[in-house]
Amino acid sequence: MAPSVLLPTHIENIATKSDLLPTVDIKAIPDTPKWSPSPRSNPSLQVTADHKIKMVEAPIEEPGPGTVLLHIKATGICGSDIHFWKTGAIGSLKVSGDCILGHEAAGLVLKCGAGVTTLRPGDRVAIEPGVPCGSCFLCLEGRYNLCEDVQFAGVYPYHGTIQRYKVHPAKWLFKLPETTTFGEGALLEPLSVVLHGIRTAQLSLGAPTLICGAGPIGLLALAAARASGAHPIVITDLEPSRLEFARKYVPSCITYQVQRSMSVEENAKGIRRLFGCEEEAAMGGEGEYKAPSTVLECTGVESSVCTAAFAVRRGGTVVVIGVGRPVMNNLPFMHLSLAEINLKFINRYRDTWPAGLAAVSGGIIDLKPLVSHVFPLDGALEAMGTCADLSNGSIKVQIVDDVDVEVEQE
Repeated sequence: MAPSVLLPTHIENIATKSDLLPTVDIKAIPDTPKWSPSPRSNPSLQVTADHKIKMVEAPIEEPGPGTVLLHIKATGICGSDIHFWKTGAIGSLKVSGDCILGHEAAGLVLKCGAGVTTLRPGDRVAIEPGVPCGSCFLCLEGRYNLCEDVQFAGVYPYHGTIQRYKVHPAKWLFKLPETTTFGEGALLEPLSVVLHGIRTAQLSLGAPTLICGAGPIGLLALAAARASGAHPIVITDLEPSRLEFARKYVPSCITYQVQRSMSVEENAKGIRRLFGCEEEAAMGGEGEYKAPSTVLECTGVESSVCTAAFAVRRGGTVVVIGVGRPVMNNLPFMHLSLAEINLKFINRYRDTWPAGLAAVSGGIIDLKPLVSHVFPLDGALEAMGTCADLSNGSIKVQIVDDVDVEVEQE
């Protein structure tokens, strides 16, 4: 990891409103000239151990056996990128030195290393960012997402995709159909998180489903649950603007604005009311049957997980997709136990890119409306600030690089 020349553009860590997704004053970014690199340079956005982000000229690597050199065409900014910048860690994953951020990406194959037979220069690909060891018992069982030796792009010390050029193993690249854009290809990574969550939940046709959180993951879960045949679907959030977006994105959904002044039990009761539990019980029916059988919890916030536990049907399933604090002390374990609620968790994804590609290219899920802001690579600092600032209504911020670069001729 040998980034060399530091560029004059940088951004300092700024006081925030929220520990989970802090805000930054865009006006605080130093007024420095725009940097316009040449196609032969490799600009990158790096996070430091002392909570700064900076633009750095990184080396251009040569692809070795089994790997290819990519031109990264699009990278989405994830909440984890903001966490690494603002807090320096996500659980046991700590930023101990300079590291290029980014893992939601798609790009163009420029050059293939020895032994690569599945790709050729000029291919458009989506990137699965985690490279497992392939030899531990978890990898051999097919559960490679649990590999303890995974090399995951954008997690120190493994450089990520907010750079122009990156070398990546061909095995973890997936060809994009001509009808799928690089921006959509980059969104296959968060969609993969959702697909793994839906598989874990064993979501079924006609299942009443609750989705907690209308951020990018929650909105993808909303679209995927609808495409899977779940009905009715209620989605929750604190922010009215995000719920309004959810109604436009999936018009058949029902929205519930979580009330900070209410307890988790009271919010759960309000959610159940939208599923018709009280109305069914008042007519002498089984109100409990109307409650959601599946909950996709997409925030990782403790209060939201607790609300999900009280909202789900007895014997139902709650899958925690969101990543929150390392310790939660107030989970209602007695309620979970007595109601035999299946509380499940996921770690990233496995074997999801082919299904995600099929869903997008087949028109089953439309990812395009989720991209609210697009920045060029030399505007990566501003892109990070925009993503961190909740007040601007961003959904998914992407960094694109439209510079023409040379593709190796076969």
